[in-house]
Amino acid sequence: MTGKKRTSDPIIATLSILGFVLFWSVLAELRSDPRILPGPFLVAKTIWAEAVTGALWMHVGATLVRVSIAFILAMTIGTALGVLLGRSRILDRWADPWVVIFLNIPALVVIVLCYLWIGLNETAAITAVTLNKAAMVLVNMREGARVMDPHLEEMSRIYRFSRLQWAQHLLLPQLAPYLAAAARNGLAVIWKIVLVVEFLGRSSGVGFQIHLKFQLFDIPGVMAYAFSFVAIMLVIDYFAIQPMERRSALWRLNEQ
Repeated sequence: MTGKKRTSDPIIATLSILGFVLFWSVLAELRSDPRILPGPFLVAKTIWAEAVTGALWMHVGATLVRVSIAFILAMTIGTALGVLLGRSRILDRWADPWVVIFLNIPALVVIVLCYLWIGLNETAAITAVTLNKAAMVLVNMREGARVMDPHLEEMSRIYRFSRLQWAQHLLLPQLAPYLAAAARNGLAVIWKIVLVVEFLGRSSGVGFQIHLKFQLFDIPGVMAYAFSFVAIMLVIDYFAIQPMERRSALWRLNEQ
């Protein structure tokens, strides 16, 4: 059964993407104006042209670096605080209003304030993205920490688990599904916020290029950079996030 699933998954994913391209092509044909809605062939041609000049690789690379740094920081901070609040009712009650505040501050406000307070630099850009996403990760991981099995906690005390043993055999298996979900949602949200950060105050990156193409009303260029990064996110999701989700589910079953 597992072998059939592994064999069919790439086929289903490929057919699904082809279906999206077909849907896009039909819409472009119905619109009949490539200046408003360019078809897949024109966007692919634009991607190739940008790649040949080297501009695509430079700007996509800059965005990937920002996404990676912000993702690691947000996941680390959010996970640590989420577990802490989830395991301490007193701290959770005091910190809950703070969490709600950070969850509801618009990303645009955080970005603008970071640029005003820190300056138009990489530190401000990464800080803005990290602050926006860390609260979301915190909420996810806090929920996971709240529902940890108390019987397993009692067993770890009886057998006198060390902190390392407790984390390896009790904490991580129970939090793994929440961590995988936070990672998937985190990537989807972070790269979008990074684009806004680049749009507003960076001189490189996919967001900067989209801003430039927007000013020139170059819709094929806008879509070329957007879909280039979406393609990279699809690859990361399929080859990194989804396997992590499957491993986390198996890991939890094996540990239990």
